[in-house]
Amino acid sequence: MGKSEVKLLGAWPSPFMLRVRIALHLKSINYEFIEVDLLGPKSELVLKSNPIYKKIPVLFHDGNTILESQIILQYIDEVWPNAPSILPSDAAQRADSRFWVAYFDDKLVPALIIALAAKSKDTKNAAIAELEQGLVHLEEAASTKLSKGKALFGGENLGYMDIALGPFLVWIGIIEKLNGVKLLNETNTPSLLRWADSFFSHAVVKTIFPEAEKLIEFAMKLIPVLRARPELRLLLGISD
Repeated sequence: MGKSEVKLLGAWPSPFMLRVRIALHLKSINYEFIEVDLLGPKSELVLKSNPIYKKIPVLFHDGNTILESQIILQYIDEVWPNAPSILPSDAAQRADSRFWVAYFDDKLVPALIIALAAKSKDTKNAAIAELEQGLVHLEEAASTKLSKGKALFGGENLGYMDIALGPFLVWIGIIEKLNGVKLLNETNTPSLLRWADSFFSHAVVKTIFPEAEKLIEFAMKLIPVLRARPELRLLLGISD
């Protein structure tokens, strides 16, 4: 498949964009990557392609514009059904995987952003506590799904939960480093801790994942931008 048939609009540090890149590489799909600047003004292409949410990633394929990373992953799996599959073949397992990814995006991602952006220590600590609790809930799922010697949620290869959750591991690490906490640890999240090692050891992840130090450098630039955006603060409930 030629590069002109598939295009991905995104920014290299975005964990949502990394979800899509992992899926495309996993399926061996050639694509053109169109880079945008996360710290600059919204590009005209982003505004035109996603006028409702005005955000990345955006996948272009055969004249179609596919939005939202969760939906893009499912689209890729349906349009390119070649192995490896991203979503489980069992309907109940697919539903369960979708539930946990939706839970992560709805509950943990906002808490992660607040933990990065909040100026108030109380607000920051509350967000970190929410992250800790959310990861414990995920640990309960992981301890079941990763039983019987499975290294990844997808089994021997990356699956939907691996692809959706894995790109945020570095950002969890950044919060740990900035706040002197350990969100993933042997006491509360041993299964997630081992899964993280398996995720980063996967060949596709090692090929496309940005260096941790480069992401930390970007995070230091991102924090003041997040604090300066009142509309984002209002959306996330950051009152300080």
